[in-house]
Formats: sequence, structure tokens, C-alpha cells
Amino acid sequence: MDHFIWNIDPVLFSFMGLTVHWYGALFATAIACGFQVMKRIYIKEGHDVASLDNLLIYCVVGIIVGARLAHCLFYDPAYYFSHPLKIFAIWEGGLASHGGGLGAILALFYYHKKTKMPFLFLLDRLAIATAIFGFFVRMANFMNSEILGVPSSVPWAIVFERIDMLPRHPAQLYEAFAYLTIFITLCLVYKYTQMKQKEGAIFGLFLCLVFSARFAIEFIKVTQAAYADGFVLNAGQMLSIPFLLVGIFLLARPYLMGQKAKA
Repeated sequence: MDHFIWNIDPVLFSFMGLTVHWYGALFATAIACGFQVMKRIYIKEGHDVASLDNLLIYCVVGIIVGARLAHCLFYDPAYYFSHPLKIFAIWEGGLASHGGGLGAILALFYYHKKTKMPFLFLLDRLAIATAIFGFFVRMANFMNSEILGVPSSVPWAIVFERIDMLPRHPAQLYEAFAYLTIFITLCLVYKYTQMKQKEGAIFGLFLCLVFSARFAIEFIKVTQAAYADGFVLNAGQMLSIPFLLVGIFLLARPYLMGQKAKA
């Protein structure tokens, strides 16, 4: 069976000494789209749109720092402990989405302290923006032929020629379209239900959907952390469990608080 062969140049274009990579362009698109989502929500709800500039800066720094440190600590700690200066070599690749998510939450907490806006209220809105952000980042991984799936004979398997000639699950695309579906779902929930009135519920739903998808897709990904070889669960799955548990708690929290109020 002939499979689709993927071998696109990771460089989008070069002009007068300036080189723009697909990853960088799509990462910037992810940030811009997330910002526009938050801007529309702020305008709709009558909040200060100007304050979003600070939120953007905080979140970008939090995502990059958190994603880099998580990659170094959880996916290849032996190498980075032996070469600590390499932690700063972000241009060589290596960002972990779990750490990026945690970094964004910490950045949002700092923003919450500065603006006095309710923390869970902010998390609910940022969750919608984060879902579309995740879609573009995984598409960037696809353009870079990274975060590969395991070899497979399914008809839609893709040969990533820059890596080898084995047809593989396009795990990046599975994850990208899972995030796109979650983004659409959260938009509909925000627009048509009363869940946004229950602080933390939309963020809880986001965590449950994202990390359930992530947990499932990890089964067909190439192992990224060598130390997890032989474990029942890989590093990505183990890191997903705490986020999933927090999501379940946040979804149940309004119900539990309602029961407590009645008692």
C-alpha cells in the first residue's frame, strides 16, 4: 500500500538574511488567535481590553519558560543535568505542553493579582483561547515532522521522510484536530449554556477533554522519555493524570457547593 509521504521544508521562507520557520509562524498564529478569542470575550463582557496586552506578555513568557523546563526535567533530565546551559537552547527544540499549560496558569495567577479579576473566571475564558492555541502548535509539530506516531499500516498512515521511510500514525494531526474540536465545543458551551456562570466549570471541562484526548493519543506516540520505557504508562500519560483529576474536581465543584449550601 502506498502511503502519503511528508517531507516539507521546515523553513517557510528566507528573505534578505531573515529566515522564518513554519514552527515560528504557526506558533505566532497560535498566540494571535488566542489573543483574538480573549479580546472578543472581553468586549462581549465589557472588560478592559487594554489589560489584555499585559496578559499576552505574561502568558507567552509563562508558556515558553514552563514548556522548556518541563521538557528538560520530565523528558530528558539526564542530558540537561549534564549540560545545564542547554536548557536555554530553545532554538534546538524541546517544549512540553504540560509545562506550557502550567506556566500559563501561573502567568494568569499573576495577572489575576494585578487586576483583581476572579482567578477561576479568568481560567474559564483562557481555556477557550488555549484550545485553539493547541491546534496551531500541533500543526507546527506536524510541519516539523516531530512528535511522531508509532509505525502503522492504517490507510491514512504518513511517511515522515525526514525521519525514516516507515508509515506512521500522524499523532500530531490526531491531537491538533482533537484540540480544534474541543475549541468548538467550548465556544458552544460558553455561548449556549449557563456553565460560564459556574466559575471553574469551563476550565474543568477543558482539562477533562484535553487530557483525556492526550492520554488516549499517547498510546500511539513514539516514547519521548527514555526512562519511562517499560512503564505501564508513558511520561505524557503520567503527567496528564493530575490535570485530569483537577478537571474532574472543577466540573463537580459547583454541584458539591450546591449540595453543601442546601445542607
